[in-house]
Amino acid sequence: MDDAQSIPGIIPRIAALLADPARAAILWTLIDGTTRPAGELAFAANVSAQSASAHLARLVEGGLLMSQAHGRHRYFRIASAEAASLIESMAVLGVATHTKTSRQPPQPALVRAMPHQFLHARTCYDHLAGELAVQLLDAMLKAKWLEPEAKDFKLTALGREKLVAMGVASPEHGKSRRLYARCCIDLTQRRPHLAGVLGAELLDLFVREAWILRTPRSRVVSVTPKGQQALQQILEA
Repeated sequence: MDDAQSIPGIIPRIAALLADPARAAILWTLIDGTTRPAGELAFAANVSAQSASAHLARLVEGGLLMSQAHGRHRYFRIASAEAASLIESMAVLGVATHTKTSRQPPQPALVRAMPHQFLHARTCYDHLAGELAVQLLDAMLKAKWLEPEAKDFKLTALGREKLVAMGVASPEHGKSRRLYARCCIDLTQRRPHLAGVLGAELLDLFVREAWILRTPRSRVVSVTPKGQQALQQILEA
């Protein structure tokens, strides 16, 4: 392995990709797991189409984005769950660093300015985030569906039984290489919510059962009356 492929070589390469404000804006626009055209990403980053094309090419080459052609247009999305986790973790670190160094009150202005809906429930790549997601993880831990394991979580026998009854596949199904129940620190709540395979499967279940509705071109989700009743049962389990 040469220096460019070694860990000390990889870190500055990825850091350079994330350091540009336009590329950071593009990545954050796609953090909800959507696939978007180059023109929309240029608008989100406030750069010209030509400049956006160059930034997108670098992000694809660097392994942070994937592209797909549809007719004359090219669409982009986050390349992997690992790439999304990196972007979200950088955002969390940025908020934490701001909080420690700022003389302002503990809650950053960035968070105070966010709309209530975004703070309450949104997507974090392929899983649920926000106040609701934090509450759900707390409830699953309190009900012994999950147990802490190192920095993440493991599913208990009771949790397996309850989740299968809800329509969530057991951990053995599919044999994904992703961590099953990963701890993801919520950007706005500063507490863990659930990511990994289980986090993604729960979000799929909530959408499939119409417990939550996605908002077009936004990470915000809304809880339906049916979802309020179903999720309340989990929170009170």
